[in-house]
Parts: sequence; C-alpha cells; structure tokens
Amino acid sequence: MLASVAQVTPESTQQAVGYPTLFVLVAIGALVPVVPTGALVSSAAVVAFHQTAPFSLLIVFGVAAFAAFLGDVALYWLGRRGMKSKNGSRWLAAIRDRAPEERLAQAQAKLADHGVMVLVLSRLVPAGRIPVMLACLMAKMPLRRFARGDVPACLAWAVTYQLIGILGGSLFKEPWEGVAVAVALTVVISLAPALWRKVRHALA
Repeated sequence: MLASVAQVTPESTQQAVGYPTLFVLVAIGALVPVVPTGALVSSAAVVAFHQTAPFSLLIVFGVAAFAAFLGDVALYWLGRRGMKSKNGSRWLAAIRDRAPEERLAQAQAKLADHGVMVLVLSRLVPAGRIPVMLACLMAKMPLRRFARGDVPACLAWAVTYQLIGILGGSLFKEPWEGVAVAVALTVVISLAPALWRKVRHALA
C-alpha cells in the first residue's frame, strides 16, 4: 500500500483535483456570468503546458468546452422557462439585466443576418454571449437549434483561451508567471470593448 501511495505524484493529485474544479467553475461561470471563465481556462492551460503527462492540454480543452456548453444550454433552458412563464423568472431577469438595449439590438440584427453562427462570435467577444442569448430567446429559438449552434461556439472559445494560456506558459519557466500573464491578458481582452465604448461616447 505504501508503494502505491508513493507512486501517486503531485502532478497526478493536481490533475485529479484540477479537472473537476475547472469543470465546475466553468459551468457555474456560464450560468452566473460573473466568474472569469476565460481566465480559468487560460490558467489551467498554463499549468497543463508545464506538466509531463500526455494529453493534459487536450483534457483541459475538452473539460472547458464541455462545461461551457452544459452551462450555456442550462441557462438557455432556464431562460426559455422564464419566457413561457407569466411572471418570468429570476434567471430571465438576470439575462435581461446583463443585456443593454444597444447590445441587444445589435445581437438581434446579427442573429437575423447570420442565424445561429452568431453564437460563435458572441462567445469570443467579451460580454457578447448574454445579449445574443437573449436575442435567441426573444426569437423563440428551439433549445435543440441553440445547442447545435453553441457547440462550435464553445469549441472556439475553449481553443482561444487555451492558446492564450499556452502563450503565457511558453514565455516563462515557472507556471505561476505564465498564469499571471494569462490572467492579465484575459482581463485586458475582457475590458477592452467596454473601454472602447466609453472612449467612443466621450468623443461623440
């Protein structure tokens, strides 16, 4: 028994804890859009980049994409229930609160022009997911159709933030340094659109 315990490496323990934690946090972040899921994926990719175990990066990608998909579908299902209810729901209210009128109008126009493929772009643009989801709800898009469009969206999202993590991990020998860079990059990416809108309104 002692021999088997000795064979359990810190890296194996890290993976046993890290992958389920990543799954839970990304899924929760999709349901409650306050968790910085992009930073989580990038940080996990940095750690996986420095691991010796094969397929670590592939597992991070799969876990992140699947968790994001499940979270999106669950939130959309809850939103549809709210749309059908006379009194709405707190989930629908939360979606509405995070979709300003201007962003919602843009999302509706893009949805009309490009259909479900707009979900891919919405996942890659910071704060773009919720307005597009609300536009899909208001258009009464069936859950199955939304799910089909959300698959490539979640795959593209996971790839993008994993690449940010790989970039951060490749620049530094210590994982914590790569994590810091990856988190900083994701924060900059998430804040850039809001800052640009403020500058544009100030100049208008």
